[in-house]
Amino acid sequence: MSKGLITTLIIVGIIVVFGVGFFMWGTGVYDKAVGSQESVNEAFANVQATYQRRADLVPNLVATVKEAAENERGILTSVTQARAGIVNAKTPEDLEIAGRQINTAINLAFEAYPQIRSTENFQELQSQLEGTENRINVARQRYNEAVREYNTYVRGFFKRMALNLFGGGEDFSVRKGFEAAAGSENAPSVQDAFNK
Repeated sequence: MSKGLITTLIIVGIIVVFGVGFFMWGTGVYDKAVGSQESVNEAFANVQATYQRRADLVPNLVATVKEAAENERGILTSVTQARAGIVNAKTPEDLEIAGRQINTAINLAFEAYPQIRSTENFQELQSQLEGTENRINVARQRYNEAVREYNTYVRGFFKRMALNLFGGGEDFSVRKGFEAAAGSENAPSVQDAFNK
């Protein structure tokens, strides 16, 4: 073999190795950008799912607490009315009748609702609201982290060049972090929910 042929083969081999290496690097960059983009999409979907949880949970919790409070109001009204009968009693018979009315009111109320629990229900509502807001905050933070990692990756000079060479540059535009819509920084009013 001649020296010129060997030199040509070496140059061609180097070009082929460099070309394959560049191709492998470029496809790796593209695949990593796709994975990073999907992480951003997933994180955003998780934020939306957390918002949906809040939208589903709050009205149901409020309805439960309202029903328990209404039931307890009925218990207290019955007992108060029966006690008023004792105050207005003029004879021992009136007093005995009023006493029986109190016992009956209390027994009926506690048979229907054995524990007065509205305070406990309000505490549970408060706990659930706090937990939901914490979940939303965590989901937003994770979304912003995913956006930061993605943007850092696709904005790199050589990575941007590889993405453009492999035809995906326009598919990997820079994403914005979480930006709340006007007014969405305000959680739903629990007072409004109770007034519905």
